[in-house]
Amino acid sequence: MRSENAYGVLYGMAAVFIWSAFIIVSRFGVRTHLSPWDIVAIRFTVAGAVVLPYLIRKGLAVDVLGWSGFAAIVIGCGAPCVLLVNAGLLFAPAAHAGALYPGGAPLMVAILAIVFLNEVPSPSKTIGLSLIVLGALCLVFGNGGSIGTQQNLGQSLFLAAALVWGGYTIAMRKAQIDGLHAAAIAAVVSLVLYLPPYLYFDGLRVLSVPAGELALQAVVQGVLTAIVALLLYGRTVRILGATRAAAFVALTPVVTAIFSIPILGEWPSLADWVSIAIISSGVYVVGGGRLPTKIAKTGAT
Repeated sequence: MRSENAYGVLYGMAAVFIWSAFIIVSRFGVRTHLSPWDIVAIRFTVAGAVVLPYLIRKGLAVDVLGWSGFAAIVIGCGAPCVLLVNAGLLFAPAAHAGALYPGGAPLMVAILAIVFLNEVPSPSKTIGLSLIVLGALCLVFGNGGSIGTQQNLGQSLFLAAALVWGGYTIAMRKAQIDGLHAAAIAAVVSLVLYLPPYLYFDGLRVLSVPAGELALQAVVQGVLTAIVALLLYGRTVRILGATRAAAFVALTPVVTAIFSIPILGEWPSLADWVSIAIISSGVYVVGGGRLPTKIAKTGAT
């Protein structure tokens, strides 16, 4: 049992590193030779081709998703969501993406669950959601910034990505299809719908980018993030349970901020670290992590 738990921890940490690598590599790409459009094309060309045989076996699941759910899957896990994140990275650092995209996703899921599933958050979950909101506000205003800056535009795009990811999560939950099946639907449909207009407007310009950078994006975006991370996280949930697995999601903002220092040379400010810590705490609590006893009792009264 201890050995299996150790594997669960390893799977969870590997998933966190991949999610962080997705943001770091995307930020590196838009700061060097690639546009957000290029990165999305690379990602879904690779991911769509890899999962196409799996999707042929499983089908598009429109009968259980409905067309609105199908659209939510494609938008929230496909090209539109990834494009929002990569466009945001043109204006805001990787640490902010790590905090507001994976960090903000539980907040968006909770809001959409209230609206579409009539779910009422528990007192402890309400505390966690409040922490996420507080952390996001600290991130926007903590560095003395004001509304209307370019950095705010990037932050808004990260939150928009979190919102459409929330829609994907709700649709997947309602239809009760597994994460890999949903990701396969999003990847193949994105490949079919996104690649033709991309090639029409940009042609093969992306092939002029150094081969090493293309390979890096293809592996991290199209294989590790779109496929492997989902499988690893699924194994983590199976071995450790959903509550303990959620703690790993809470590590993503922190790991992204740490990696951004040596790889991108982006040093988060003290206000950024405080915001990241608050958001990560909120994600942990929303995911089922235990609150300190006194706070839990206060929230329940």
